[in-house]
Amino acid sequence: MHIFVTGGTGLIGSAVVAELLGNGHTVLALTRSDASARAAEAAGAKPLQGDLADLDLLRAGAAQADGVIHLAFANDFSSADAVARAVAEESAAIAVLGEELVGSDRAFVTVSGTPYVPGRASTESDPASTDGPVGGRGRAITAVLGLASRGVRSTAIRLPRTVHNQGTGGFAGVLTNIARQTGVSGYPGDGAQRWPAVHALDAAVLFRLALEKAEAGTSWHAVADEGDKVRDIAAVIGRRLGLPVEPVPSETYGPLGPIFASDQPSSSTHTREALGWEPTHPSLLEDLENIQP
Repeated sequence: MHIFVTGGTGLIGSAVVAELLGNGHTVLALTRSDASARAAEAAGAKPLQGDLADLDLLRAGAAQADGVIHLAFANDFSSADAVARAVAEESAAIAVLGEELVGSDRAFVTVSGTPYVPGRASTESDPASTDGPVGGRGRAITAVLGLASRGVRSTAIRLPRTVHNQGTGGFAGVLTNIARQTGVSGYPGDGAQRWPAVHALDAAVLFRLALEKAEAGTSWHAVADEGDKVRDIAAVIGRRLGLPVEPVPSETYGPLGPIFASDQPSSSTHTREALGWEPTHPSLLEDLENIQP
């Protein structure tokens, strides 16, 4: 199949593009800069230069594809307003992509986060999270899944709090960056809260499987580690950087503070059984050993 991929040169997107190309698909990759276009071309994809705000370009990309995988997001968490703008931009983009695919029975694979369920690990049957700083993403994805009744094979891959590769990425990567800036490997609260995780190369396989065979209107969990304690994550970061490991105020993490402080384990049992997905790459705690001092 010829697949239109947004966000195809990021940590996750580059792994997804490589996975698609390695399994006989061709890729048209949305790229925001000349450097990203060159990276996409070097990987074997055809670049389409633009961004999520260019809705006409998104329509054109989807129109010429046999399926769409949406990964692009502004990832600006510097303030509540910045997060709101990023969510609004993405919501408009995926609405346009979905409308372009209506009636075609083509695949539309979108991305969101694993939901928070008090007292237990979330599962694929739990509804998407629609509250909090990025709750708008959950509402937009829910709308996309509803396109299953309009001839779109829409599915959602729910990513855990950390998607990692070579010791970087996701919430754990944020902890590492802040540790470098502050001289303390910190964690909010008592650090007993758990974050799920997955290696980017394992997540890429699940995106391909969903593209190829997932039924319309379904959600899947790209979870390899059900939940690592945040203080254990911070301990590895502190040891690798030679820094003290201490609790810090949740305000340290800006608008993401409430999310960072909550217990959010997640299960992928149904995903593994239904799609035959089995992670094979290093766990988060193992991969964090790649952090360079």
